[in-house]
Amino acid sequence: MAKVAAGKATMDPTAKAADTIRVPHGRDPIRRFNMTRAGYRTFQFCYGQRPSPSLTSGSPPPIILLDPESMSYPSPMVASLALSGITVVRDGATIVNDVNLTVQRQERWLVVGANGSGKTTLMRIAALYDHPTRGTVSVLGETLGDTDVRTLRRRIGYVSASFASEIRGTLSARDVVMTARHAALEPWWHSYDDGDRDRAHVCLDTMAVGDLWDRSFASLSSGEQQRVLLARSIMNDPDIVLLDEPSARLDLGGREQLVQALALMTTGIDAAPLVLVTHHLDEIPPGMTHVLFLRAGNTMIAGAIDEVFTADNLSECFGMKLRLERRENGRFTAWAD
Repeated sequence: MAKVAAGKATMDPTAKAADTIRVPHGRDPIRRFNMTRAGYRTFQFCYGQRPSPSLTSGSPPPIILLDPESMSYPSPMVASLALSGITVVRDGATIVNDVNLTVQRQERWLVVGANGSGKTTLMRIAALYDHPTRGTVSVLGETLGDTDVRTLRRRIGYVSASFASEIRGTLSARDVVMTARHAALEPWWHSYDDGDRDRAHVCLDTMAVGDLWDRSFASLSSGEQQRVLLARSIMNDPDIVLLDEPSARLDLGGREQLVQALALMTTGIDAAPLVLVTHHLDEIPPGMTHVLFLRAGNTMIAGAIDEVFTADNLSECFGMKLRLERRENGRFTAWAD
């Protein structure tokens, strides 16, 4: 049985190589995970038993048996994100009022609302960067106020349109991504190895900015900066992804590249739960399962996207008559009637 500690597993001593690989938390208990994109070899993971021969073809990759008792991953019954009765009051004004949002492990939620409806405030709370005035925040089975948020943030992929202002401009694009390993903003606070640097390069390549790895963050265009931040959000193979208007500052080509990248994150067999905030409906990737409509800080309606993402609800949310079309490729278009 492989030894597992601090989110890592080593191959059985009888294997030909004693490679060390990173093990993401909180995923399905029996799964096949391709690590080659992260700069590692391909392995098959199986908690407590070997996979069925039907899962392999040709020469199977090495098998690692992980001891379930030594792993730290949420029970399938635990919601990935649970916001209960969230209320935020600032300077006497109620920004968010008694909002509830529960995201299960196989769900990808869309949050839609006009400017000022409380979307970004809700996302900062979910990402553990803000506290609500009232309400309970639970992320990956841990409750805000009863857990070390510095450790828990490492398991959250978070991108916000305002996050760029928090990055030191002289950091290289690679370091901006790599420091997400420890949910840090500076590389000198922790130690990093070649595996971390390789993983950062892969994430940059995924977002089509791999050739900019050594450029300072401040020297990049706004769209390039946004793609670097998206690469940062997947550095840790997160257990939940929170994207607050990730297409902000992207041009048309960049937005389409973003949608393609998001589609990999929403339709993959091992896709992490995801929450996407946007009011540009043509940027919604395929694979989203649920939607929450916010209006003036209140929940207007929430539910399965096939049931509640309608022209009538969209019109009510934005206060004007709108038409909504879902194209054959799963993408949406909306326009004023």
